[in-house]
Amino acid sequence: MSLFKDKVLLITGGTGSFGNAVLNRFLKTDIGEIRIFSRDEKKQDDMRHDFQARMPEVANKIKFYIGDVRNKSTLKYAMKGVDYVFHAAALKQVPSCEFFPMETIRGRSQPSCMGQGFGMPCRKHGWYAFG
Repeated sequence: MSLFKDKVLLITGGTGSFGNAVLNRFLKTDIGEIRIFSRDEKKQDDMRHDFQARMPEVANKIKFYIGDVRNKSTLKYAMKGVDYVFHAAALKQVPSCEFFPMETIRGRSQPSCMGQGFGMPCRKHGWYAFG
């Protein structure tokens, strides 16, 4: 029996390059559900269509949640029933940081609901956190 069999995984920043790599890796397991949490509605829609076309046999495992890791209520909603969290949300691309410096500063100075105390909510609810 697998460690991830029928479990629910939440990937914050799931539409980014790292989150996408995590998603592809976990789709090869017997995990029950993978939740993609990100601010980018367009990327989520593109991912949904891509997986429905390319991997229809596992596309139903992927659920999409729009939100920001700095917004406690949307994050709390997405985390209901989650067993594992992979925290991959970040603004890491240099061009983005150059064009949107205030967003970069805000993202670094205002901790995400998971960021600064990321381990605490996970331990409180018995979640396993990676990232």
